Amino acid sequence: MRRDVFQAIADPTRRAIILLIASQAMTPNAIAEHFDTSRQAVSKHLQILTECELVKQEHNGREIYYQLDANKMKQIDKWLDQFKKIWESRFNELDNVLLTLKNKKK
Repeated sequence: MRRDVFQAIADPTRRAIILLIASQAMTPNAIAEHFDTSRQAVSKHLQILTECELVKQEHNGREIYYQLDANKMKQIDKWLDQFKKIWESRFNELDNVLLTLKNKKK
């Protein structure tokens, strides 16, 4: 089953996992050490992130390392960018209103 990337990042634990592996690849055990949940729960989160292609697995001997897929994160950023533009526009409008009010007080 292919999962939606936004469904994956909706969970706070998965977002925390993404932050952990953003700077370096980690094994499931190393990731699990950062959480108060079972190793199996962390594995389930990693499975969902892998299905969404947010993380990639790399085998090194008997170990599996998980690393962030920056390309998928760029897709999320591109989607969020449209909202950033709207917010910036609204903040600029608010700045103009506040400046007008300030000038009227003078």
